[in-house]
Amino acid sequence: MDFIAGHQDPHSKARTGTIITDHGAIQTPIFMPVGTAGTVKAVHQHELKNDIKAQIILGNTYHLYLRPGLEVLEKAGGLHKFNGWDRPILTDSGGYQVYSLAGTRKIKEEGVKFQSHVDGSYHVFTPEYAIDIQRIIGGDIIMAFDECTPFPCEYEYAKKSMQMTHRWLQRCVDRMRETESKYNYSQALFPIVQGSVYKDLRTQSAEKIASFDMPGNAIGGLSVGEPDEDLYGMTELVCAILPKDKPRYLMGVGTPANILECIALGIDMFDCVMPTRNARHGMLFTRNGIMNMKNAKWKDDFSPLDESGTSYVDSFYSKAYVRHLFHTGEILGMQIASIHNLAFYLWLVGEARNQIEKGTFTSWKNSMVPKLSQKI
Repeated sequence: MDFIAGHQDPHSKARTGTIITDHGAIQTPIFMPVGTAGTVKAVHQHELKNDIKAQIILGNTYHLYLRPGLEVLEKAGGLHKFNGWDRPILTDSGGYQVYSLAGTRKIKEEGVKFQSHVDGSYHVFTPEYAIDIQRIIGGDIIMAFDECTPFPCEYEYAKKSMQMTHRWLQRCVDRMRETESKYNYSQALFPIVQGSVYKDLRTQSAEKIASFDMPGNAIGGLSVGEPDEDLYGMTELVCAILPKDKPRYLMGVGTPANILECIALGIDMFDCVMPTRNARHGMLFTRNGIMNMKNAKWKDDFSPLDESGTSYVDSFYSKAYVRHLFHTGEILGMQIASIHNLAFYLWLVGEARNQIEKGTFTSWKNSMVPKLSQKI
């Protein structure tokens, strides 16, 4: 994997770039739709490509390991062939699921024992096995196994967890070096910065993972309930330490406003379930703010879904019609909303690239952020 630096915004740390993988190029900054179990919920692959214009999607190691399972994925030739997506894929390591399964898992130096949410069976993920699983899934970018600490988190726990994550990283790197890709294309390992909201820990972690000189670096353990000021403060601190010639990936972030603010701090890659999860509940993100499509105000509003038109569904369907779909429980409502929200997120990072190239990103960002979070 290669990273080619592009334009630098003169008034912030925002930048453009190109990530080169064996499945194609990714223009940064980029948002990556989340395909938890081999699919971006309610969205066809051709819509992801042609309307949403996704350049890369995510696969979830924990969920894919449980269903359909490694045997099926390996027989298929990896996730790309299994789900018909021929562009880049990033896979997480399962670390976040370890965090979310707090009631049914035990963390030790060797790894994590957890109970399946599907059938209650017990499984063990070690750093080495997390790499083996991701070799079989076949992501172009794969993540090191880590522990994602909760918020709030006591300092001593955050410190011990971070140190263990660093030891696990060494084991992941060793496993990568002693194994090969199964499907005749390269895979790039990204380490993950941890340290909760403590500046000294985040500094130590960023310096440690940068020393491994991997193709890219990720920032984890944020967007887990901390205030935005901590999200931005930790992101700014870490971006100042991570190498400029490698892509920086902020995991699990976030709202449209979060994304623009973190682009300004030097982040290149984002993912979040928010656009699809919120879409399924009738929440649409637009350039002018957030719409709740279940509200009565849209009952006889026959104007386009979004006049700004970030995807074909915006001009094809009216607000009244989409409200009707949600009130009658029609699946099409969820599908239309999901396509709209993902297209909007991809439009947002695409427009950020344009503004960076023109040297106008900061003023544009400052005018957009107040509008993006207001309810309309």
